[in-house]
Amino acid sequence: MKINLKSGSEHKGMTSISSHQNFRFFDNRQKYLQFVSTCSEKDIISKRVGKEISFLNPSPPALRVFDAGIGDGSVLASVQRNLHQQFPTLPFYIAGKEISLEDVRLCLGKMGDRLFEHPATVLVFTNLFYNEAPWLKPKKAIAEKSLVWKELSLEGNTSHEFSKQLNYLEGFLQKNWKAHHSERTGNPVYDHPTVLIIYRKDYRFLLDQIIPTKENAYADYDLVIASQPYRLRVSPEYKVEKVLLPLTQSLGRGGRLIGIHSAGNDPGMEILQKFWPDDDPFMYKRHQIMDVLKKKLGRDESLYNIKPGSDKNSIFRYDMHSLPNELEYSIGTSTLFAAWNAVIYVGQVEDQRLEKVMQNNDYLDVTREILRKNRGLWFFDESFIVSRKNE
Repeated sequence: MKINLKSGSEHKGMTSISSHQNFRFFDNRQKYLQFVSTCSEKDIISKRVGKEISFLNPSPPALRVFDAGIGDGSVLASVQRNLHQQFPTLPFYIAGKEISLEDVRLCLGKMGDRLFEHPATVLVFTNLFYNEAPWLKPKKAIAEKSLVWKELSLEGNTSHEFSKQLNYLEGFLQKNWKAHHSERTGNPVYDHPTVLIIYRKDYRFLLDQIIPTKENAYADYDLVIASQPYRLRVSPEYKVEKVLLPLTQSLGRGGRLIGIHSAGNDPGMEILQKFWPDDDPFMYKRHQIMDVLKKKLGRDESLYNIKPGSDKNSIFRYDMHSLPNELEYSIGTSTLFAAWNAVIYVGQVEDQRLEKVMQNNDYLDVTREILRKNRGLWFFDESFIVSRKNE
């Protein structure tokens, strides 16, 4: 089935739409929550990140990790479990950036168990920008002066006690984790620059040299996770300058950054092209991004190993969950809606373009056709590694 829709003018006009329409796609809660609950991406990404853990060689006083977009915390919690398995006795400094209040709340809901299993852990969450968050320091003086810095020392020694105290942060988050739209880019911008630090009180003495303060916070990370940290359609130059360059510069000696983004060339992209044949949201590949990163680093490029990697090692697949026999007979409406949601979420299709397409049921018919043809729905992500040399 071929759907004839004029998409060229809409695609070209994407950069000029209003800030409210251009709000960062990944902050659409309904699409996001349905996607993570119906697709295996979080689990597969966790396993991919896990492959890098064996290469880590942390130095005292702690193993340091930065998650450049914690989302609902699924990947971070899984990585923490993996880290505990391989480094059960080392203190952990786990930092994460997230602009979304809802995501921080969801992530905190998973941290009680992590603090119980690995008590020598310092958790740090912040809503600062990518060029600020690894160092916990706003760039602008006015933002630095207004920085909200909260330290929470958890009482007790059970995950129930920890979770109960973490739930009490609701009021603090409601007050300080607000965001608004940038009039220039449409991206979310924090109202209050905020840093939240959490650790167990009974481990305060052991963690004294690890708990950051405004005066001694630093980066030097052993592992940086950059999973879907930018919009697909923005240029490689923007991706590097705003996101990947500061994250690369935050690596400590021997540190490793793993970047992951959607790759296309899958049944999901096949559905998208039925409606928007001239639009390719996956046009910028890891090789282009790595080339730009090398240029932006300039002389400092010699400090890093920048490897886009082979397709065999870099590209991986994840699937939408479905019952084993569901695709052989009648595909349920709920499955079709879940598949369509996953496709437009991965392709980062904004609501402005969706309204026209969803005025009739053609989008469900196309989705059903592609699911039957491929006996399921899956997507490809691609990864790349940037490591800092030890010398």
